[in-house]
Amino acid sequence: MLYHLYETQRALMAPFAEFAAATAKLYDHPLSPFAHTPMAQRVSAGFDLLHRLAKEYEKPEFGITSATVDGVAVAVQEQVALAKPFCRLLRFKRFSDEPHALARMKTQPTVLVVAPLSGHHSTLLRDTVTSLLHDHKVYITDWTDARMVPEDEGPFHLADYVAYVQDFIRLIGPNVHVISVCQPTVPVLAAVSLLASGGEATPRTMTMMGGPIDARRSPTAVNNLAMNKSHAWFEANVIYRVPSNYPGAGRAVYPGFLQHSGFVAMNPDRHVSSHYDYFLDLVRGDEDSAEAHRKFYDEYNAVLDMPAEYYLDTIKTVFQDFALVNGTWDVHGQLVRPQDIKTTALLTVEGQLDDISGAGQTRAAHDLCSGIPRTRQFHYDVEGAGHYGIFSGRRWREKVYPELRSFIARFDKPAPRAAAR
Repeated sequence: MLYHLYETQRALMAPFAEFAAATAKLYDHPLSPFAHTPMAQRVSAGFDLLHRLAKEYEKPEFGITSATVDGVAVAVQEQVALAKPFCRLLRFKRFSDEPHALARMKTQPTVLVVAPLSGHHSTLLRDTVTSLLHDHKVYITDWTDARMVPEDEGPFHLADYVAYVQDFIRLIGPNVHVISVCQPTVPVLAAVSLLASGGEATPRTMTMMGGPIDARRSPTAVNNLAMNKSHAWFEANVIYRVPSNYPGAGRAVYPGFLQHSGFVAMNPDRHVSSHYDYFLDLVRGDEDSAEAHRKFYDEYNAVLDMPAEYYLDTIKTVFQDFALVNGTWDVHGQLVRPQDIKTTALLTVEGQLDDISGAGQTRAAHDLCSGIPRTRQFHYDVEGAGHYGIFSGRRWREKVYPELRSFIARFDKPAPRAAAR
């Protein structure tokens, strides 16, 4: 019922959002007589802000069309390497007519970025992909909004997420370097563990960034909510059926609008201040600052529905049973054993000010991966970085990416035979 009420409210607000946008232009366009009335700039700014608060935010595009390789500008084309009901594996294919750049690109490492299925779209990692394209061949998981998946495609569990990651690794090949950001650190570690246990080739490196490998360490507000509420409480209070106006009508999901409310509730003062600053930037005519605000919230406000089975599995497995660290996680009849990983180098990254995955939660992967030689295990703490700062923004580009690039380059070769044994 709540989902249906939200859809009704959204439909009612849509005309008002468009009216606000038109009025903002009416008081701002230089050819409009209203633009020359007293307080016109403030009136325009107010209606512009009202439009952005009331509008519907669609999934953004990656919009990456070029990159620089060894000082040469190359074209980038987004391609679908593999399509599954709940995810597309995207490849950012680079093209160049310059022989030197072409030869360089052929020898660069291949990376698979596993984006989170936790509310926001994979385009949240646009900055991550943009940086990686300078020195790597890049693939990324692009998770599908569950309300767009017909119910007859069946459910999607956490175990299915693990299987998807395994399929993507097999498709790309054993020379791949896997990077998991936030939530997927857990299923990625499970996927690689199961490959190792089954005697299959594993990626050359795993990089885990800001994820809840062991959510018992330095629990945050997010962890406490998941730990202190029962599984039945989540099922009764956050799971709803998709309305009939979407392809996934009838599917049980954790709706994106509820997730967005939770995101905002974590730092309400910060968001109020940011929107007020946006209003002042419009009044002052500071278009650069206003555009930066738009770009951030176009991404931040675009959310997706998560399959109910996957969300409830994650709550129970990761935040209540701690099945990975306790060694009790069973995926499709096979026990997840990170200690079976022998040849894959491991890098963990944590932000000093991360308020979503607390200190030590990601680093716990090193204790679990006891089969990896210590000479192939590394950890990096990012001073002054919050959760988003470890994969986006200035600290990502200036601090994290150089470390990650060096780590991948160092281990972009078959593991020594001793390590393999």
